[in-house]
Amino acid sequence: MAFGIQNKVAIVTGGSSGIGLETVKLLLSQGAKVAWCGRNVQRLEQSYEMVCEQYPAEQCLIWPCDVLDKKQVQEFIEQVIERFGAIDMLINNAGQGLVSDFKNTTDEQWVDEVKLKYFSVLHIIKAALPHLLQSQVCSITNINSLLALKPERHMIATSAARAGLLNLTKSLSKEFSAQGVRVNSVLIGMVESGQWRRRYENRSDRELSWEQWTAKIASEREIPLGRLGYPQEVANALVFLASPLAAYTTGSAIEVTGGFSQEI
Repeated sequence: MAFGIQNKVAIVTGGSSGIGLETVKLLLSQGAKVAWCGRNVQRLEQSYEMVCEQYPAEQCLIWPCDVLDKKQVQEFIEQVIERFGAIDMLINNAGQGLVSDFKNTTDEQWVDEVKLKYFSVLHIIKAALPHLLQSQVCSITNINSLLALKPERHMIATSAARAGLLNLTKSLSKEFSAQGVRVNSVLIGMVESGQWRRRYENRSDRELSWEQWTAKIASEREIPLGRLGYPQEVANALVFLASPLAAYTTGSAIEVTGGFSQEI
């Protein structure tokens, strides 16, 4: 399927690994020009080298950036404009979760979760918006978690912050609609990642293969599709929402959870 994004310019935050990197590769495969950022310079450079083995370097731009630092974010946006001259799609992927219950969550951790979930999105939207407004196909897509709708007590601060981000995304979709900017969310469930791989390597039940081990987890968590998600599957949803294929979609949240939510 063609997404209709050839020669369009996309930004992906947290693009050096996992879902972000798969999103970068999918965008490039569709002929888009892609700029991605990350805090880890070594991992960022490795992602660039790997991607450029398959796609033209002139379609790619990397930039070290902490999305919680407004100055670094502004510098990143300036580099994108200098290199590509436009921004059509912004995909916000940066962020991770805090495993902690109410008793063990400090005041500072509550604040940090809100800062990460909100300002990793707000800083770059503010910096990119003037350029997005010049595009005929502009979109903002925020990756979020099913925790926004289905909180977990062992991730209480993250669940609350994720719910706030979902509300924020909906609010932005309403405010920006008159300007022609679509804003959507992807809510992910349990997706294969480096963190899951590390848990597998440190497991006690050594007789199980990766496939058996993840299927066991999926069964225990009652995921209807019986497995963890793949980063590529999340990337498909992100790029769909960012692309003109979703031209009449804004304020929506697509769940990529293997049916885990089970709500009507």
